[in-house]
Amino acid sequence: MKTAGIPLGCACCSFNRRRFLAGAGAACAAAALPLRDTARAAETPAGKIRIRILYSLHAPKQPGPDWPNVGFDFQPVMEKFNKELADKLPNFEFLPAMANGPEAAKKIIDQDKDIDGYLVYQMNCWNRVVQTVAATGKPTLYADFQYAGSGGFLVYTAGFLRKNAPNVGFVASSTFADHVAAVKCFEIVKKGGTVQEFAAAAAKARVASTPPCGDMACKEDKLTCLSPADCIKKMKESKILAVGGGWPGIAPKITQEMGIPVVNVPFKEVNEAWEKADNDQSRALADRWKKNAAKVEGVEEDHILKAAAMYYGMKAVLAKHNADAITINCLGGFYGKHIFAYPCLGFHELCNEGLIGACECDVRSTATMVALKTLTQGRPGYISDPVIDTASHQIIYAHCVASNKVFGPKGPTNPYEILTHSEDRQGASLRSIMPEAFMTTTVEFGPDRKQILFHRAKAVGNSPDDRACRTKLCAVPVGDIEKLFTEWDRWGWHRVTVFGDLKEPIFALADALGWKVLEEA
Repeated sequence: MKTAGIPLGCACCSFNRRRFLAGAGAACAAAALPLRDTARAAETPAGKIRIRILYSLHAPKQPGPDWPNVGFDFQPVMEKFNKELADKLPNFEFLPAMANGPEAAKKIIDQDKDIDGYLVYQMNCWNRVVQTVAATGKPTLYADFQYAGSGGFLVYTAGFLRKNAPNVGFVASSTFADHVAAVKCFEIVKKGGTVQEFAAAAAKARVASTPPCGDMACKEDKLTCLSPADCIKKMKESKILAVGGGWPGIAPKITQEMGIPVVNVPFKEVNEAWEKADNDQSRALADRWKKNAAKVEGVEEDHILKAAAMYYGMKAVLAKHNADAITINCLGGFYGKHIFAYPCLGFHELCNEGLIGACECDVRSTATMVALKTLTQGRPGYISDPVIDTASHQIIYAHCVASNKVFGPKGPTNPYEILTHSEDRQGASLRSIMPEAFMTTTVEFGPDRKQILFHRAKAVGNSPDDRACRTKLCAVPVGDIEKLFTEWDRWGWHRVTVFGDLKEPIFALADALGWKVLEEA
């Protein structure tokens, strides 16, 4: 029986979301935890297995907005991990250190002597440490500190799987006993086994500790989809506004392959519309949001009012361009002082009423939301940064905004809370507590490759974890959760989820477009 151990705990496909951290990350101390003196190797008791633990992160206390959140103190977490491993595995010697990137990792590796293997914890999303470690050829166990490093973990793990990296095993579990079981696999190499045998044993331990998916029966969901021909025709009536810069090259493919125009709009236009928003209208909307919220916590009144004005500003810009979808480089705009209110609550309101508000100027996911809304005749898509937890056999879809009318504008509402934007604890954002026991469909439309990435999952709950994004829909995937680790390097981190079983409609739409469906689970 598994013991809980230490509980472990969603940054976009284009990585633009975190680029502003590059300077801060580079300035962090390369190894803030004291390194063990490698000259002490002779003092290690005979037969002990020596493992270097490398924590991949910006700094011991997070200096800026990123997963899990600004100001997060990693030191107690790392100390707990170190103690738990030492207590559970007395035949091991663990040498903890920190690295914020490849140069720092190399300096540590160059000092190492008589190391039997490496354990790399991805504590922040995009620090590239594990690549340097894996290149040594030593057995490498790669672990996700969930709701903190999960974006990089998924993308980098998929890369290792694609390259068939022979010496890399991985663990993605919220139960620390599963980490301990994976670390024990280093014993194989100490006894003369190969790195391939180590990686295979780590995979076997991961699969063995993943529980069955359980009852996958879902509540009835009467969904009527458009025919593929009608969906394609109606998609062409949509228009996407991309504010503040999106992915280079993807917009023409969206127009060419899906028939959806994409219009670039400067921050200035949205900001001016926000400034002109009617104060009485904005206050009335802010009051309605607060009145209907299950909880309002940590948010300044003025920030909710600013968010309401941003909604009316976006509505004005949509009307001006005769568009029904808007996606904004929200973090770049806010941190660059091009906009002065987060659009999260405004996106929520737009999606509730049958329009589309989408995060991070991710025009590919926005086009996916257009396709899903059209196909389902009004159901809103939900962009997320997913996390995979093998301990619960779940994928958790995380972002700081979502609709609370998941069955469409005329459908029932679900509860929501108004909180700060999680990563920087600023502004006003939203946690949508979505309904359980319904089948969901998650996709990304890839017009540049004429493919639709696809999986389904049964919604089973909502995580209240304070780390990472506010809305966290927990779901059990249909199919093979192991296969679900494989496509993040090619497709990036974002996915778009909609309530309903859309397998047949999605496959039919792909056929009509002349595309292929790639089932990632």
